[in-house]
Amino acid sequence: MATLKVDVVSAEESIFSGEAEFVSLPGKSGELGILPGHLPLITLVKPGFVRIRTGKEVEEVFVAGGVLEVQPHHVTVLADTAIRTKDLDEAKATKALEEARAQRAQVTGELAIAKLEAEMSAMAAQLAAIKKIRQRQHH
Repeated sequence: MATLKVDVVSAEESIFSGEAEFVSLPGKSGELGILPGHLPLITLVKPGFVRIRTGKEVEEVFVAGGVLEVQPHHVTVLADTAIRTKDLDEAKATKALEEARAQRAQVTGELAIAKLEAEMSAMAAQLAAIKKIRQRQHH
């Protein structure tokens, strides 16, 4: 079976790097599915899951948004924030969201406010993702 190289990276680290048969993720204008040999494409990624099928395994990575670059044999996701599904931690995300909200109440200055609001939106998206995973596991 043909494969393509997949890299999911955030500003902090490489989250996934390897060969895959298929990648799906939430693009700006809807869900995208990418197979080896896909036409070149650059688009924005919405918060949600990047699903990477490597043989029988499916690796899931939650991204809080970013940019997708597709070449015929290489897919790169440059994520604002990226976390492997198995590393998502509801308690940690909830605490981070509460801390950001508390800081937001005391902060003045457009840049600081924008940064905190972006962080809050990423944490809220992460919490929503954790809840979705839990629902899927209970069905």
